[in-house]
Amino acid sequence: MKTIRQIADEIGVSKQAVFKKIKREPLSTSLQGLTATVDGKLMVEVDGEKLIKQAFSEIAPSTTDNQLTGTVDGLVDGASTKNAEKTTGVDGVISVLQATIDTLQGQLEMKDRQIEQQAQTITRLTDALAAAQQTAAAAQALHAGTIQQQLLTDETGSDQEPEKKGWFRKFFRG
Repeated sequence: MKTIRQIADEIGVSKQAVFKKIKREPLSTSLQGLTATVDGKLMVEVDGEKLIKQAFSEIAPSTTDNQLTGTVDGLVDGASTKNAEKTTGVDGVISVLQATIDTLQGQLEMKDRQIEQQAQTITRLTDALAAAQQTAAAAQALHAGTIQQQLLTDETGSDQEPEKKGWFRKFFRG
């Protein structure tokens, strides 16, 4: 399959002349089913290419056609220059956007590394907190055991000591 531009270059005419010829009867009817649009370009099968070339070889272009083709080519060349300028502008915008995308991707990778480091720090701190809580619980248990031991010692000590009598009691009761 070939594009209209390729066929026009082979024949030696403009792309617009080929389009003009394709739109006219009987060629337009003959080409049905032999053309397809791919990526916005009109593609022509080999049989269709032969029909187009045959249509151009049968009729020699008249002076009016040549003048018209020249005028169309001039208009197209002017438009092509404008399109080239627009394309250059668009290419500049695309390069700026691509640079922005690259910058943002770099920043995103850096943020991902920071998040990973923070996650590791959180894990370490969580482990340290759990160990500290276990140590505190053990210290509380030890302290509670010490207090309980003191209470038991005090209770057994008071049972063994005789009841002390105050001087008032000693004097009146005897």
